[in-house]
Amino acid sequence: MAVLESHHGYYLWKYIPSAPAAGIFAALFVIATIALGWRMYTTKTWFCTAFVLGCFFEFVGYCARASAHNKTGKLMPFIIQNMFILVAPALFAASIYMTLGRIIRSVNAEKYSLIRVNWLTKLFVLGDVMSFMIQGGSAGLMINSNTASAGEKMVVAGLLIQVIMFGLFVVVALLFQSRMRSNPTPASYHSEIPWKQSLHMLYLVSLLIMIRSIFRVVEFVMGYDGYPLKHEWTLYVFDSMLMVFVTGVFYWRFPSELKGKEEMDGAEVAMA
Repeated sequence: MAVLESHHGYYLWKYIPSAPAAGIFAALFVIATIALGWRMYTTKTWFCTAFVLGCFFEFVGYCARASAHNKTGKLMPFIIQNMFILVAPALFAASIYMTLGRIIRSVNAEKYSLIRVNWLTKLFVLGDVMSFMIQGGSAGLMINSNTASAGEKMVVAGLLIQVIMFGLFVVVALLFQSRMRSNPTPASYHSEIPWKQSLHMLYLVSLLIMIRSIFRVVEFVMGYDGYPLKHEWTLYVFDSMLMVFVTGVFYWRFPSELKGKEEMDGAEVAMA
């Protein structure tokens, strides 16, 4: 029978992590990794690589979490599950940001972007990388009682960067949609470019990731003795389930048909 153990007198966990729950989500994320990876490969949408890698990170994280059921005093399973589950959504975000750039280019509406399209992806991905690095760097600090507080503050800082960047991202996307509604480009009438559906997909996955990130901010602000870190169900409801939905929605509206004018013209020439 599993018991809660300490690591040199410091309790890494406030509860015994559920192996079945972690196993279920590990299975869901490995399915998402394979399904999205295969779709990316067959459609050559390589900008989705970060998203697929995020699914794999989630899979590794939940595998480590399942193994921690009988190893609550062991350091490595705790570090792996903590870091991989924490930073995976930052990888989702990278592909989401790139998708907006492809939507704008697919309808030749660069003039409607609040931020120059050439800089759009770079700006958001840079913020995403900062968030990723800060959150990833906090993992080593959170395993020691003397540095745990500093680690929690780093995580909060990284998550706040993620929330701010997503907020700005949504503003840019909404402004673009508003301008397109007022004065559509000729390319936007092309029936083979599902730019509206892709934009709606971005809104939904962005909302889900923002909710998750806000929950994580609250979790770490409340600290090691706060309710969320003492009750496992909060992680699965406000993080795990939401991220599974994100992968499902992204697969459903996979951005493989977003092509710029040059690509569309090339395809038409090839068909001719």
